[in-house]
Amino acid sequence: MSTFFSDHLLSIMIAVPFLGIVGLAFVQSRWWILSTTLAVTLVSLALAVLLWLGFDTSEQGMQFVERAQWMPTFGIEYAVGVDGVSLLMVLLTSMLPPLCVLASWESITSRLKAFMMLILLVEGAMLVVFTALDAFLFFMLWEVTMIPMYFMIVLWGGPNRVAAGLKYVIYSLAGSLLLLVGILGLSLQADTFNIALLAEHEYSAASQRWIFLALFLGFAIKLPMLPFHTWLPDAHSEAPTAGSVLLAGVLLKMGGYGLIRFCLPIFPEVATTYMPFLLWLSVAGILYGGYMALAQSDLKRLVAYSSVSHMGFVTLGIFSLNNEGIQGAILQMMTHGLTTGAMFLIVGQLYDRTHSREIADYGGLYKRMPRFVALLSLFAVASFGLPATSNFIGEFLILVGVSSRHFVFVVLAMGGIVLGAAYMLWMLQRVALGTARTEAARQLTDLGSRELLTLAPLVIAVLGVGLYPGPLLEVMHASVTHVVAQFAAVLPAP
Repeated sequence: MSTFFSDHLLSIMIAVPFLGIVGLAFVQSRWWILSTTLAVTLVSLALAVLLWLGFDTSEQGMQFVERAQWMPTFGIEYAVGVDGVSLLMVLLTSMLPPLCVLASWESITSRLKAFMMLILLVEGAMLVVFTALDAFLFFMLWEVTMIPMYFMIVLWGGPNRVAAGLKYVIYSLAGSLLLLVGILGLSLQADTFNIALLAEHEYSAASQRWIFLALFLGFAIKLPMLPFHTWLPDAHSEAPTAGSVLLAGVLLKMGGYGLIRFCLPIFPEVATTYMPFLLWLSVAGILYGGYMALAQSDLKRLVAYSSVSHMGFVTLGIFSLNNEGIQGAILQMMTHGLTTGAMFLIVGQLYDRTHSREIADYGGLYKRMPRFVALLSLFAVASFGLPATSNFIGEFLILVGVSSRHFVFVVLAMGGIVLGAAYMLWMLQRVALGTARTEAARQLTDLGSRELLTLAPLVIAVLGVGLYPGPLLEVMHASVTHVVAQFAAVLPAP
């Protein structure tokens, strides 16, 4: 039995959320629905931790690999496995859903069972995306993630939820169609959907450019990169708290993961050719996202635009095409999920009390909510990369990596960090200091035990990664080295 468990640990972890959806069909009371969902997400998290403990950091290739014939006529199979890159995404994917359940414990009052099922569906689909070794399996579950997020926005969102949901679907479908074109182009030439074999196949020069462009645009829309970002602020501002956490915390990372898994190893020459343009585009996203966040009066839109800036750092690191930059980008994806997820959780806790996200409606919260202000301050300074917090390590490695291309990128990216400090500290000043501007702000109560429990794991993770990032860097080092080695021969001199 123990051998079966260890041989199929990854499939068991993937199956747990889907089995949880079936289990929810047989429970009725509110307490049982919430408790069952929380238990399922905690089991999935425990299995992800076991996966981490059993991972061999010295191996470059995939581990815990499982394969089974699915559609042999088309060469499609159920194939999953993890390397150092996907393992970190699996850990992040497993960590956030339990916190989403706790955050929704009282705030979701209608159609609770359906909402909890959607959380589990998102988690299960994302686990498959981050572990798929078959391009068709990857694409199919990539599409599945769009469905629950759309319904979260449209059914439980704010007053403009329908327009925001439709905008999200239109952009997502456009990206998915481009991704499908790219994957079909790969499989038609290589006669396989096996991602490892796709990377080994030789493609013609013309097909490389067009397939790379289709895949890149599909992933860029999901990230989102400038100028494909306009769906993100609307989706975040209208989604319920759990939806915003999952969207910013994990779903955006699918785009960055796709770039590392498909675009870099399969098309090293094309990636090298377009590298200068993509670096400039990344810097533009960093500065634009920071500038737009500085202009926001809505707390959720401020955090949403900060995500645009942070994803610019991710692509800046990826297209620096060296170990330091790519490791920094992967770490930035994970730490952005922690800090931005925490920011959306804490904004949601404030919204549950006042039903207002306007910064102008607050002020003087340090008197009424000292615990809230302390946590908000921690996550705010972590968001712009204060040393000893999680985001600092990723941003530092990205800057080190991109400095080998041209130092001007470092200078401009540091301008994005300055903007991040400006909009986060200005937001803190207006929300936490001064005097309360409304009667509702004067009557606020501090965070309760459940709300503190929701944020406590993120506090530990933000400080833990910031002070001791070694274990995460060790996990990804061999895999990133393997990726970089595949296109090192075609890189121009620094």
